[in-house]
Amino acid sequence: MANFSKSNVPQFSVDVYQNEYLPEGGREVNAIVTVTATGGGTIGSAVAAPHLYPPGEGPSAAVVLMVDCSGSMDYPPAKMRNARDATAAAIDALRDGVNFAVVGGTHVAKEVYPGGGALAVADAGTREQAKQALRKLSAGGGTAIGTWLRLADRLLASADVAIRHGILLTDGRNEHESPQDLKAALDACAGRFTCDARGVGTDWEVKEVTAIASALLGTADIVADPAGLAADFTRMMETAMGKEVADVSLRLWTPVGTTVRFVKQVAPTVEELTGRRTEAGPRAGDYPLGSWGDESRDYHVCVEVPPAGIGQEMLAARLSLVIPQSSDGSVRSLGAQGLVRAVWTDDMAASTSINPQVAHYTGQAELAEVIRQGLDLRKEGDIDGATAKLGRAVQLASASGNADTAKLLAKVVDVVDAATGTVRLKAKVEEADEMTLETRSTKTVRVKK
Repeated sequence: MANFSKSNVPQFSVDVYQNEYLPEGGREVNAIVTVTATGGGTIGSAVAAPHLYPPGEGPSAAVVLMVDCSGSMDYPPAKMRNARDATAAAIDALRDGVNFAVVGGTHVAKEVYPGGGALAVADAGTREQAKQALRKLSAGGGTAIGTWLRLADRLLASADVAIRHGILLTDGRNEHESPQDLKAALDACAGRFTCDARGVGTDWEVKEVTAIASALLGTADIVADPAGLAADFTRMMETAMGKEVADVSLRLWTPVGTTVRFVKQVAPTVEELTGRRTEAGPRAGDYPLGSWGDESRDYHVCVEVPPAGIGQEMLAARLSLVIPQSSDGSVRSLGAQGLVRAVWTDDMAASTSINPQVAHYTGQAELAEVIRQGLDLRKEGDIDGATAKLGRAVQLASASGNADTAKLLAKVVDVVDAATGTVRLKAKVEEADEMTLETRSTKTVRVKK
C-alpha cells in the first residue's frame, strides 16, 4: 500500500437506522447502514485545479482510459472526434503525479500512450504528449471489451499506487468475443481496479455496460449525444481524482444461528453485494465498497436471527469498515462500527412499525427492478405486462420523490395518475430515452433522515 499524508485520509463513520423490535417468534431484522467519509481534504483541490495539486500530497493513483476505436465510431465521423476531445479533457483533469495510460479498443487492445507496457506520470509535458497521440486515433475493427480490460489491468498492476481506476467508452455491442470471455475478464479484474463505463450514441447494449460498471464498482451512464462526452469525461476524472481510500470493505459479523439474507447498496444507486462476500474469519464476511473520497452511501442489511421469546434481545450483527493492510491479506480497521439489534416484544405497535429508512429504500430497490422488468416486457411485446410494471414504477417514483426517474419514465409512458400508477405505454419512444431510463434505473433518491 502506498503512503500519503495522514491529514488527507478521510474519517469514516457508520450510522444504523432500524426498528429493532420483533414480534414473538419474529426472525427477520432489517437495517439501513449509512457510511460517511469526511475531512479528506483533497476533493475540493482536485476538482478546482487537479493538475496544480502538489505531487505527494494526495493519494498515489493510476488511471487507464479505454477508448472505443471500432469501425462504428466513424458513424457519424464526429463521434470519433468527440471521443478524442473527451479523452483529452479527461487527461487535462489528471492531477500532477498520477500515473496514466490510454488504450485504444477494437477486437484487440492497443496501447496508444505512452506504450511499451508502461504508465506515464502526469505533468504538463506528458499531458501534451498524450493529447498529440490521441490525434492519431482512427476508427476501424471490431469490439472485444474484455481485451481492453485485461490490458488496463496489466498496466494498472505495474504501478505501486493506492488508487487504480479505469474509464471505458464504447459505442457498440461486444460482438467480437463471447459473453463468457467478457465475464471472465470482469472476474479477473474485479477487486483489482474500479471502472466507470459509458455508452455513447444508441447502438450499444445497456446490460453490457452496466455489468462492467457493476462488476468493477464504478458508474455507468449513457451519453446519447457525442457532443456531451467532454463534459462527462471531465466530471468522471475529477471524481476519480477525489478518491482517497481504495478497497474499503464492510465487515459483517453475525452470532451463531444468524444468517445473512442480503447486503446491498441502496444509495446513490442500487447495487447487489450479497454474492461478493469473502469470508473473514468465524461468522464474519467482507463486502467490497470500492474507492472513497468525501462522500456518503447507504446500504441495506437483512439478517435472519433465531426466534426468541418476549423480552429477550440480542446483537443481530456487528458492522465495521476495513481496508487491506498488506499483500498478505491482513486488514486495518477504519475505526467505524455499527450494531444491529433484535428485541422481541408483545407491543404490536412497536413490532409492526416499519423504519422509514428501510421502507424508503425497499421501495427504491423495487423501483429499479420493476423498471428493468417493464422494459424487458416492452421489448418482448407484452404490452399489458409492461404497462403494469412501468405503472408500478411511476407510482413508486412519485411516492418516494424520485423526480429524476419520474421524468425519465414520462418519456416512455403517458402518466394518467401517478398516485395509483395508472399509465399508458407511448406508441413511439425515442431509443435514447428508453436506454437512458434503463441505464439510470438504479439511481436512487436518498431518504431525508
